[in-house]
Amino acid sequence: MTNDKLYRMEFSKVYQLLVNKAERKGRTRAEVDTVISWLTGYTPEQIHTLAGSGICYGEFFRDAPAKNPNRCKITGTVCGVRVEKIEDEFLREVRYLDKLVDELAKGKAMDKILRK
Repeated sequence: MTNDKLYRMEFSKVYQLLVNKAERKGRTRAEVDTVISWLTGYTPEQIHTLAGSGICYGEFFRDAPAKNPNRCKITGTVCGVRVEKIEDEFLREVRYLDKLVDELAKGKAMDKILRK
């Protein structure tokens, strides 16, 4: 998938996939919202509004109100790629979120996921 195609995907579709992944592993939508809020600065209410608005994934990240400065502490691999070495800013943000939801689904404690 090209970055452009990923950028244009509807946030609502991606959001539901992230929630489904977490819920399959016994986590909750509220926990996914917490992770997204930590990363982007959106409130859970804003996330739900945006999920129903038709906004594209690229705009979701571009317009994030307060990207967490500690997001650079997210390291590891997603799909065999080290997230900290991704040069494209948008793709790195996407992979940060993927990594956080992966950690959530694997049962990691929220304090560790949020790099506290």
